[in-house]
Amino acid sequence: MPVSPARAAAFDILLRVERESSYASELLHSAGYERLSVPDHALATELVMGVLRWRSRLDEEIARASTAPLSKVDLEVLISLRIAVYQFGWLDRIPKHAALNESVELVKRARKRSAAGFVNAVLRKLAASHSATSTPIDESSSAESLAHVFAHPLWIVERWVNQYGIAAAKQICEYDQSVPAAAIRLRTPGAERELLDEQVTLAGGAFMSSARRVLAGDITKTNAFRARDVVIQDEASQLVAALVGNGEKILDCCAAPGGKTLAIADCNPATSIVAVEVHPHRARLMRQLMQTSVATKRAIEVIAADAGTLPIRSQFDRVLVDVPCSGTGTIARNPEIKWRLRLEDLPDLHTRQAAILRSALTHLESGGRVVYSTCSLEREENEDVVEEILSENSAIRVVDCRTELDRLKVAGELVWHDLDSLLRGPYLRTIPRIHPCDGFFAAILERT
Repeated sequence: MPVSPARAAAFDILLRVERESSYASELLHSAGYERLSVPDHALATELVMGVLRWRSRLDEEIARASTAPLSKVDLEVLISLRIAVYQFGWLDRIPKHAALNESVELVKRARKRSAAGFVNAVLRKLAASHSATSTPIDESSSAESLAHVFAHPLWIVERWVNQYGIAAAKQICEYDQSVPAAAIRLRTPGAERELLDEQVTLAGGAFMSSARRVLAGDITKTNAFRARDVVIQDEASQLVAALVGNGEKILDCCAAPGGKTLAIADCNPATSIVAVEVHPHRARLMRQLMQTSVATKRAIEVIAADAGTLPIRSQFDRVLVDVPCSGTGTIARNPEIKWRLRLEDLPDLHTRQAAILRSALTHLESGGRVVYSTCSLEREENEDVVEEILSENSAIRVVDCRTELDRLKVAGELVWHDLDSLLRGPYLRTIPRIHPCDGFFAAILERT
């Protein structure tokens, strides 16, 4: 019995996520799966993201019915079980017998035929038991119950409860388990009309006047997307790019994939911009993006280099330092992060981030500004990095982000009304679900 294309694709992607530390969203949109039909691609996406979001809950169900500890179960077998149990509990339109039979076939396809009987027995037991769907939880719940119900590692949830409070931690966890809205940035006056003509349904942006929320339709199949008249970009990311403001010479560290670079370029049409990316292949892709996305009057130079030891002598009046980070503010889009990240990773990330910020500040001219940002919710990567740098350099001061938010509000670029909710001290802080976007941090530093 052949395995359906959707389930085969989901299995292969989940296996690569586990073995190669790949990102599911990138694999789902890679050339290898573009031949899937629209329904098959939708089901593959649902299975991949659902299994990654609810992995710990799925494993609890499997462990309950398994005669062997999960640590002794081959990865291919475990993934096939997760795919079936996710369908049992979360996709009520799929008959359980179909999900069961296809997972047995997945094991055979993976050359684990000897485990087919085991998979069949576990799934038959679970198919007859209570559904594993998530249940509501009240705001007085503990970190332990949040972690269990919303399938998050306990250590991460405990940190969020300590830093943001139980109510906010609950909202973050809820957001992580949902399908986040797709946001785009309009780059040309006619782009919205083009999208509407191609049957894409849009709503206004929650943060930015140039943003739109995609309610229906496939942006990636439109002429406007292919022509780079619109780009897919979370609204918090758009806001961070807007904080950079206008400059005469702009440096973008850690620039790939290029969304913020492009946003900065659109706001500075005659400015010289240098974009740095450590990985040569990503730098090449960025050069292609910039060549096809910006007018010839804009000088955008893409350099493949380590931002921690920048190989340039120029000074800049505006610098964006959007550092590599844990990504805990983007778990809704990249759920594998919560299973991959370890507490001991945070000090190493902090050290790397501080080194990049130090390097960037050596290229900041007097009166110039650096915007330091992450898509992390963790203090080690945010306030702690900024405060360490400030303690070392008396010529650097923090600019209250409120001043820039006010500027953007007056200019009509920022449409969010509750500016106070975006601030944590002098810093920008967006929190998933409390704000309709990913979790971002930003600080503005100025050389006096």
